[in-house]
Amino acid sequence: MSAVDGFRKVRVAVAGDFILDRFVRGVIERISPEAPVPVFHGRGESVALGGAGNVVANIVSLGGTALPVAAIGDDAAGQTIVNMLAHEGVDTSGIVRSAGRTTSAKSRFSALNQQVLRFDQEEIRPLAGGAREAVLSAFARALDEADIVVLSDYGKGVLLDGVAAEMVGLARAAGRPVIVDPKGRDFSRYAGATVVTPNRKELGEAVGRPVDEDTEIEAAARELIGRHGFSYLLATRSERGMSVVGADDARHIPTEALEVFDVSGAGDTVVAAFALGLGAGLDRFDAAVVANAAAGVVVGKHGTARLSPDELVTALFRDDAAQHSLRSVVDLPTAELVTAAWRRQGFSVAFTNGCFDILHAGHVSLIQQARATADRLILGLNSDASVRRLKGDGRPINSERDRALVLSALAAVDLVVLFEEDTPLTLIERLKPDVLVKGADYTVETVVGADLVLKAGGRVVLAELVPGKSTTNTIARIAAPAAARS
Repeated sequence: MSAVDGFRKVRVAVAGDFILDRFVRGVIERISPEAPVPVFHGRGESVALGGAGNVVANIVSLGGTALPVAAIGDDAAGQTIVNMLAHEGVDTSGIVRSAGRTTSAKSRFSALNQQVLRFDQEEIRPLAGGAREAVLSAFARALDEADIVVLSDYGKGVLLDGVAAEMVGLARAAGRPVIVDPKGRDFSRYAGATVVTPNRKELGEAVGRPVDEDTEIEAAARELIGRHGFSYLLATRSERGMSVVGADDARHIPTEALEVFDVSGAGDTVVAAFALGLGAGLDRFDAAVVANAAAGVVVGKHGTARLSPDELVTALFRDDAAQHSLRSVVDLPTAELVTAAWRRQGFSVAFTNGCFDILHAGHVSLIQQARATADRLILGLNSDASVRRLKGDGRPINSERDRALVLSALAAVDLVVLFEEDTPLTLIERLKPDVLVKGADYTVETVVGADLVLKAGGRVVLAELVPGKSTTNTIARIAAPAAARS
């Protein structure tokens, strides 16, 4: 299963500062006669969820479920935030409305894609007694449903005055991992969190010295891990990608951005994708690879951005050569997304299938011949139940998971897709390969799906077989006495 497949099942509690982002577009053509300032002529505007709200928006757009917890004002900006969350299908019962609080709002004015002014409306102060109790109660309820927790601290007050520490304590008691996107120099308020995700500047401020090189990042991260009891640290490093540092290990991941237009909200996207990756069962390094790819997409957009599963999958498979085996075992919907992305890039797609129970030279030859017919190769793999129906109760020898992992490690294989049916017809119908490859023990007329591929203008290739190489023969040789095998 690929990273993106599991997002649909992940529920993330997101607590912190929700902000309304307003973007006003216009032009500047003259200087005001009243003062030496430009006159801004508005040409349109839009609003977006900012701060912790942008984390929620990205979780939802990537297919996960977000459980927001916050305190906002009983004002127009607050109502807009609630309406936008509801429009996304998000449960807003954890959003506390407080008449004595001002909802944070940021208005950005841009002319010719250049921001010329930002106007902030906010009041920074800790939660009052009633609002504090209501927020913590809402957080405790969200923990009952959540798989993982994100604390998104923008320094607007929701997590101040010990609230963050209480939330970390509640989450740890409930056995939920806690990701903190921090604010300020003092990380002690997040003590005991699973991971904090500062940018390079924030990391340097937290340890009181500049950090840039890998060794400096690692030293600073380990200092904070030792000081505050974090399990590890994820540092974002702008054009240099990100670093995942534990007490005894580290990995530095280069950026995947092709072009940078706007970094607004990129950290929110990183946190959202990282949380979903961890919640879907990835380890911290693979989750960081996914988050890094997500960041590479959103910095190429204008404004507070979010991304779709299609965009993330495209980014993950943009350069498959380095780490494709980490994410190339996918379900059919993900394979469709990847195939569509490949075709947009002008790549041709080949397909072959089989049980591939005990991998041997014949299998490798088939796969290499199939890969030679197109730019990308998708391999359909019979599930365990399908193999048993085809081969008998003694098969498969190796489980579908083990077979998929072995095949995904082959450089010639770009995707592995399991199927439960006796034939791969459904996969062929939906993936629409340009080339369909089977062994020469078939004829074109007997290859499942050949008529569909040929009708669509594709071709069927019958690969040469390696004499004497089959899983059945291999099993027989293993079972034979040693003398007979010599």
